[in-house]
Amino acid sequence: MKPLLLSLIVLLSLTANVLANSEPLIYIKAGTLIEVVNGKVLKQQLITIQGEHIIAVAPTKSATLDPQAQLIDLSAYTVMPGLMDSHTHLLSSMVWGYDSLALSDDRLLIHGVVNAEKTLLAGYTSVRDVGAPGFADVALRDAINAGEIPGPRMLVSGPALGITGGHCDNNMLPIDYQVQAEAVANGPWAARAMVRKNIKYGADLIKFCGTGGVFSKGTKVGAQQYTLEEMRAIIDEAHMAGKKVAVHAHGTAGIKTAIKAGADSIEHASFLDEEAIKLAKKHGTYLSMDIYNDDFILQEGAKFGMTEESLAKEKHLGLTQRQSFQKAVKAGVNIAYGTDAGVYPNGENGKQMAKMVEWGMSAMQAVQTATLHTATLFGSQQQTGAITAGRLADIIAIKGDPLKDLSLFTQVSFVMKGGKIYKQP
Repeated sequence: MKPLLLSLIVLLSLTANVLANSEPLIYIKAGTLIEVVNGKVLKQQLITIQGEHIIAVAPTKSATLDPQAQLIDLSAYTVMPGLMDSHTHLLSSMVWGYDSLALSDDRLLIHGVVNAEKTLLAGYTSVRDVGAPGFADVALRDAINAGEIPGPRMLVSGPALGITGGHCDNNMLPIDYQVQAEAVANGPWAARAMVRKNIKYGADLIKFCGTGGVFSKGTKVGAQQYTLEEMRAIIDEAHMAGKKVAVHAHGTAGIKTAIKAGADSIEHASFLDEEAIKLAKKHGTYLSMDIYNDDFILQEGAKFGMTEESLAKEKHLGLTQRQSFQKAVKAGVNIAYGTDAGVYPNGENGKQMAKMVEWGMSAMQAVQTATLHTATLFGSQQQTGAITAGRLADIIAIKGDPLKDLSLFTQVSFVMKGGKIYKQP
């Protein structure tokens, strides 16, 4: 290498380091810190932040503070990593049934802007959004990343793939209208082409419907959709591009087929049998199980226009899904925190914490699931999911002890994402 070029590279490197080190320090005094890596509760900890990152965590009494730095005193709060949700629908309007047909993609995107802020202020600093029309989720993600609107870090799937007449199709109108959902693809090569299209237009992951669902007209919740050959084609195509695959699957056969095909996560996973649990454990597949929203659907769904067909399906699967969750937790299957927020109001994601403890997790396990474990599914475990040096400063705080009172997860007082404060007491 020429001496002049080498000198220039060294100068640029030194300049970058100086600029990075010139960013002001922020200290957070945490009265209680939930340390999720080792599952410990620590008292009186000082978190040091510079720019977007945490640079140190140490006992407060041993720290020497820079008098020029900003000090955030959360001594009366429980501090923990920003929470993460692996199954959201931020563009949800909470309008269901036939009334939903009147909403344009543009209108849904406006709902997405509102819901993104609600989700962030609820303490969720990272989410996966799994299924949105017209790549509006890509636009929402990009606007958040550009700092134009507040919201969580987003991994987005674009339109979810599905078979003709399946859960990811639109079956509400008769043949006169010739309506078909934009990501319907039948057969391995058509499905591969649709994966390529989604990736071309900005998807971070691929989502497809492997069984029927609650909110699709005319589908049976437990019935498999897509053959093993088709599922393998979708997953292989996605994995070649370095993208993970989330599979909507309630029914047992669809769950097992998706796991065998190489799915990274199974969404809902309502009807698990012993073989399905063993397969998930063997393959390291994550289960993202939305075990709170059954309460909302059965209590409030009719008010929001959910059809009698959908309510009947939910009555059929709700309890079984929770029992399946309990079995999966006991077996030690990988579980991510996924709420299906958007089926119930976005921003109320924290209501699921109590259900996870009710159905078999300890409070610490629930927090680890909504932080470190979900970060691992996202592939961001080196950057998010814990409060340690080197990770992004995604930090929240709650007044009181949420490990004893799980309802406090709906009362987040402080939110920081990437070193920027969005909410404080």
